[in-house]
Amino acid sequence: MSIFIGGAWAYANGSLHLGHISSLLSGDILARYYRQKGEKVLYVSGSDCNGTPITVRARQEGVAPNVIADRYHREFEDCFSRLGFSYDVYTRTDTAHHHRHVQEIFLKLLEKGLIYKKEIEQTYCEHCEQFLPDRYVEGICPVCKEPSRGDQCDSCSTILEPLELLDRKCKICGHEPSTRATEHFYFSLSSFQTVLENYTHEADDNNLWRDNAISLTKRYLKEGLQDRAVSRDLPIGVSVPVEGYEEKKIYVWIEAVSGYYTASRLWAEQTGQDDSAFWNASTRSYYVHGKDNIPFHSIIWPAILAGLEKEPLPTHIVSNEYLTLEKKKLSTSKNWAVWVPDILERYDPDSIRYFLTINAPENRDADFSWKEFIYSHNSELLGAYGNFINRTLKFIEKSFDGVIPDNDITPSIQEKVSELYKEVGSCIEKTAFKQGLEKAFELVRFSNKYFDEKQPWIQVKDDCDACRQALADCVYLIANLANILTPFLPFSSEKVKKLINTSANEWKPLVVNSHQLPKVEPLFERIDTERIEEELARLNEQLLN
Repeated sequence: MSIFIGGAWAYANGSLHLGHISSLLSGDILARYYRQKGEKVLYVSGSDCNGTPITVRARQEGVAPNVIADRYHREFEDCFSRLGFSYDVYTRTDTAHHHRHVQEIFLKLLEKGLIYKKEIEQTYCEHCEQFLPDRYVEGICPVCKEPSRGDQCDSCSTILEPLELLDRKCKICGHEPSTRATEHFYFSLSSFQTVLENYTHEADDNNLWRDNAISLTKRYLKEGLQDRAVSRDLPIGVSVPVEGYEEKKIYVWIEAVSGYYTASRLWAEQTGQDDSAFWNASTRSYYVHGKDNIPFHSIIWPAILAGLEKEPLPTHIVSNEYLTLEKKKLSTSKNWAVWVPDILERYDPDSIRYFLTINAPENRDADFSWKEFIYSHNSELLGAYGNFINRTLKFIEKSFDGVIPDNDITPSIQEKVSELYKEVGSCIEKTAFKQGLEKAFELVRFSNKYFDEKQPWIQVKDDCDACRQALADCVYLIANLANILTPFLPFSSEKVKKLINTSANEWKPLVVNSHQLPKVEPLFERIDTERIEEELARLNEQLLN
């Protein structure tokens, strides 16, 4: 089976925060799991370097947009690498490769009559002397009456045009914009109404999407799809490949989602392989993002793919709810966020991955609190998982000169492990990552209880054979816990596998051969709980600045 995984592209206009990671991490879990299963996997993403937010940041700093894009693209690459994201391709939208393939998509849709020209009224700022990109227009949402920008309301998720906003203001100068006539290209989204209705019903019937994606997409479809502009008067981006219109740019909503395909083509060019295996009816595809990106993945991208007659339309929409911080909404403008480069300086990447998975906003908003993060690390990763590994291997080190017993494994233990592979695998495939990790930690708790009940410190004196059996079972549990946890906790899993001398990376029970253990070191270090107050103070100080 071919597995295509697309992670949403973050705007390269500022650092990543934990909200970004909480919505993207499941893509890496999927990729690692399917590779262990031996499937053909292509996992892609990149930095959105053409978006309006970058030009806004560049204006604020008085530098060229590419300076901002370069800075944050490099930072994103570093952060994703340190967090263990195993992309096959991580690219950017301002490359000649991306521009060329997006233009090809535009021309194919144009040739099919799915893109057409239309004269419209567009917001124009007399003070700044320019047509305003949609995100440069801010005002009040006409639906929910909350503050909104000109392309989409974050409060009620309504897709908007700038002229629909009430009390419109130019984001750059604060003046009220006027309107001017201009000609743009439009995508015939309305012609895909029936196709997308059938597609959404099929996804609903087969439980392939998250509930938020189903409900929001059905809402858009019920309201009726409207044709959308696919060109804009923008300073940066992919030029419209039509004579006389080269100064206009292909609108980011069609250009950015096309990045999944352009990244696939880049992988094919770089590796000399054929990527068509990831664009046919038998492919299973996962699109991983936050709920603010749902319509781009459940309506826009499927409509583009349908227009291009490419298969499959996205099979799994993995759309997380929001992550809050200390019970308050994340705010980059107010600096109320935990920034990824910062947290990586002080904490183990697996601790971050564990917390953001076990507390993932899969079906409802979830909260990141420093207290819960530190207690979670100390009690679960260190106190339960790390402690079981350490006490087992240290006991072997002390009582058996570090040589793992070679006993056959107790059948009931083997059955329990074999069943866990099936259960966790099923959870991952149906995107219930939190449930899958919980099931793995149920075996952690069972393993600690098993060690306590066998009491090897007594057995070693009274019944050495029984002690060897218990320890062989425990090492078997350790090996398979590390293997099952590889998609979730890749760094600590690798350490454990080195300890027990196995490099196996398949989704099936591992057998551990008797060997001399290397020096046993703790898997995790305890985090002093005094750090909770230190981190809260840092967060509040950051807010003031």
